[in-house]
Amino acid sequence: MAYEKLNTILVGVSRDSIKSHLDFIEKQDLNVLLLSDKESKLCACFEVIKPKKIHGKEYMSLERSTYVLDESGDILKEWRNVKVEGHVEEVYELVESLK
Repeated sequence: MAYEKLNTILVGVSRDSIKSHLDFIEKQDLNVLLLSDKESKLCACFEVIKPKKIHGKEYMSLERSTYVLDESGDILKEWRNVKVEGHVEEVYELVESLK
């Protein structure tokens, strides 16, 4: 994986179960660590649980976000309300520029 060459670890987090993550990893043939945050503790820390409204009904949902942290855990860059297309390349370019 290209990120490994940059000494970078990718981690995904959602409120889905561990079993759901394992099924998703297998189905998508991913090489990424996915963490289950069933109690929403990490999601709350990053303030990614946001109200959404569909067909007039409001509910709380995760705002797809990406963070680049340094070795000390400090946030170097964050993206909120991420759209998938082109995002992987954008993050890779940033990480590459930091090396």
